[in-house]
Formats: sequence, C-alpha cells, structure tokens
Amino acid sequence: VFSSLPPAVTSPCKILKCNSEFWAATSGSHHLGAEEAPEFCTALRAYAHCTRRTARTCRGDLAYHSAVHGIDDLMVQHNCSKDGPTSQPRLRTLAPGDSQERSDSPEICHYEKSFHKHSATPNYTHCGLFGDPHLRTFTDTFQTCKVQGAWPLIDNNYLNVQVTNTPVLPGSSATATSKLTIIFKSFQECVEQKVYQAEMDELPAAFVDGSRNGGDKHGANSLKITEKVSGQHIEIQAKYIGTTIVVRQVGRYLTFAVRMPEEVVNAVEDRDSQGLYLCLRGCPLNQQIDFQTIRSAQATEGRARRKGPSLPAPPEAFTYETATAKCREKLPVEDLYFQSCVFDLLTTGDVNFMLAAYYAFEDVKMLHSNKDKLHLYERTRDLAPGNVAPMGTYPTLWVVLLCLSQCWLCLL
Repeated sequence: VFSSLPPAVTSPCKILKCNSEFWAATSGSHHLGAEEAPEFCTALRAYAHCTRRTARTCRGDLAYHSAVHGIDDLMVQHNCSKDGPTSQPRLRTLAPGDSQERSDSPEICHYEKSFHKHSATPNYTHCGLFGDPHLRTFTDTFQTCKVQGAWPLIDNNYLNVQVTNTPVLPGSSATATSKLTIIFKSFQECVEQKVYQAEMDELPAAFVDGSRNGGDKHGANSLKITEKVSGQHIEIQAKYIGTTIVVRQVGRYLTFAVRMPEEVVNAVEDRDSQGLYLCLRGCPLNQQIDFQTIRSAQATEGRARRKGPSLPAPPEAFTYETATAKCREKLPVEDLYFQSCVFDLLTTGDVNFMLAAYYAFEDVKMLHSNKDKLHLYERTRDLAPGNVAPMGTYPTLWVVLLCLSQCWLCLL
C-alpha cells in the first residue's frame, strides 16, 4: 500500500512551516503573565489554522498528529477559546535569567550522575549518516548504501530515529537524506515524549510542538535543542540518556550524527527479535554498494557514471582527477570520508556533497570518544595496476617464502 503512494514531493506536508511560525510568534513566552495570555491564545489559534490548511497532505505524518494534539493540550492549559483572532503577534523575549533553565533537576535526569556515580565513565559510541548515503555504525563499520525510502537508524527503549532517502537525480540510484524524524520517549520525571522533524529546506530549532526542551516535568531541561547556525545546524542534548545529536542541512540534504552510551544503544526489550536498526546492524546486504569496486572503476575510467543506458549525466562533470582535487581541499587525509567525497562528486556532480563529508568528519571529531579511531580506512588494500599486489604489501609473507626457499635448497 505504502509503495503505491505518490512521492512526498508531489504533496508536501507543510507542518514544519506551521511549527516554525508558531515558534517565531511565541519564542521566549513559556511563562506568560496573565496580561499576555490572550496573545498566546491568538498565536495558538493561528497555529491550529495553519495545521488545518495542510491537513490533507499530512494525514500520515507523525509530526502533524503530534502538533494537533499539542495544540489541543495548550488550548486547555491556557484556557484559550478556539474562536477569535488568528494574527501572529511577536511576544516578548524573556529577560536574562527568566528562562526554563532549572538548576534543581533530579539526579536521575543526568545520565553520568545517576547511572555511573560509583563506577567508571561510560563507554560512548558514535553513528553518522551523510552523503549518498554513507553510514558509520556504532561499531565503526563504514558502508555506502542505497536505502531509498524510510529506514530506521535507531530504535531502543529511549528514542527512535527514522530517515527518508530520496533520489538525487531522476532515474539515478544515488540517494540522500531528505527527511529526519526523532522521537524521544517519555522518561520518568525527566521528559515528556517529544518529536523532532526536519526535511529539505526546513531545519527547525524546536520540537514539533514548538518547545525547545523536554516539557513541563521537573527535569525537562535535560532535553534541549540549540540552534548553532540558523537553518543549517542544530544540536540536541539529551542529558538524561547521555546522548548528543547533531543534525545539519548541507545543500538540499540532511546529515545526522549521534554520540550515545553503549548502555543506551543496547537498551532494547528483545534484541534478538528486534527489527532492522541501521546504526547498530548496518545496511542489509542487498542495500549495500560495493564501494571499493565502484571507486576502482571510476579511477580507471576517469569519469563518474552509474551504469545503465538511461541514467542522466550529473549536472556538473567531475573527472576522477578533478573530484579528488576538490575533496582534498577540505579532507587532506585520504580515508573513507575522503573516498566517499570523491564517490559522491562523481555520482551526483553536486559540490555540496563534499561539504557533507567534511562536516560529517567534523562531527566525528567532536562526538567520537576514541580519538585514535577518527579516520577509517579500507580493510583490504587496492591492487596495483594490472591486478598485481604491490611490493611491500605483505613483507612478512615475503620473508617466510624466502626462508622456505633457502631451506628447500639446503635439503636438495
């Protein structure tokens, strides 16, 4: 049934626009005085009106349904009438110190303090997704995948992350992340359930209900969104599970990176029966691209094209040499991030994929706990021209063979 539905681009759900407008109208107004309640209600009615306008194209959108329920709850909390003006006045910004910051959050809402008070620092892991798309799993496995459509990145007891990948060019197998949904599940007295959603040209600095923290619970500030660069870079801190998430929009597409304790990564009810979970299990074999073989063919042919007579050429023609030179500007170490940059320039012709690889590695430097594992290299060496193993590749083997030959001569 879902495969028969038209692509999202043909009937876009505009819920993120509604969320952004509501947040812009009410930014800093979480603790309104009685005199400002009418203005907040006006903004809420405008928010509700916006969701009704986009309802037809949002019927299957989780963020839309979360926003609708959130509006109803806020209407009740603030005694707002559903009838009245719907203009969107800009409400006051809170004065310094008059914020949602709470210094008395319960200890259980701080992961390191609560779970590891009398033990060693927890082991942190990293997962990232970027480009066409390239996946670095929690076990530092690096894969290049197809994974068109919606796929789960993370699925545990605390949060779910799902990405949607769409073709970069019509008729091409090159895909990139166009939509991201993160669901933080309600947790004790720390946070209420919160949903964050981003898509192409929409990188909100708030959850879908317009809030920037975990809600009204005592430890709500243990979940926070911070906007680093407007429309390009946000960071979500979930201290109650020791997790940091970075989402970027680079060009038209999204990148994702997370730092998470192993204990949280493996917190699932039944791991054996758990479904696919890309950050933990990697892409299915039938969705993986043989990165090394394709890259070798690209280098030999000196030009990037996915095979198939009907595939269009990239909008900008990169040769292997020009793609390599371009990637070296931002990625001087020829690791798998560099190679993925070259691969993406050749397959898409979009220079923004170079920046996606660059920022993905910058996020690794910030989030990975083991600084000796920042760079990843292929586990098998390329063969030299003519498929002959280069001299010096296996020095120990040569020594062993030489000794055996000398022994054989002695026996003779």
